[in-house]
Amino acid sequence: MAETGQGRQIVRIGDTDLDGSKAVAYALARIKGIGVSTAVAICRNLGINPMVRLGELSEDMVRKLDWSIRNLHQVAPGWFVNRPKDPETGRNVHLIGADLILAARNDIEREKRILSWRGIRHNLGLKVRGQRTRTTGRLGPVAGVQRKRTAAGAGGGGGGGQG
Repeated sequence: MAETGQGRQIVRIGDTDLDGSKAVAYALARIKGIGVSTAVAICRNLGINPMVRLGELSEDMVRKLDWSIRNLHQVAPGWFVNRPKDPETGRNVHLIGADLILAARNDIEREKRILSWRGIRHNLGLKVRGQRTRTTGRLGPVAGVQRKRTAAGAGGGGGGGQG
């Protein structure tokens, strides 16, 4: 990690390289699965000022942040995590990074496999959450309204005859 007079430029937390010049709350929000509100809650739990620069934190505080983010399900209540009652384990889990993406993909594949309504909509490439589809969400080339062509030669334009 590059050291400067003001602190580290890049800090690695939760398998993600974060900008050390940003405030802790906003830097942590760059981790997939952690938003600004979650980052502020983690900082308050650890007694860190969420507006201090991430690069200015000590190595011990960075280690505590990393542990808290990876084990948020142990620190936070069940309603706070992003995966309460995980279908595979039955426990409250908070996933971050690639684990979150993989879990979402597996959930969609499971819905397709059991042929739930949502799975069928995913398979067909349609909206899943009840949005209207009559006018929005169209794919493919634009099919606008075309004007009717007038009879050929009517209107006197384009002939080019001399007079």
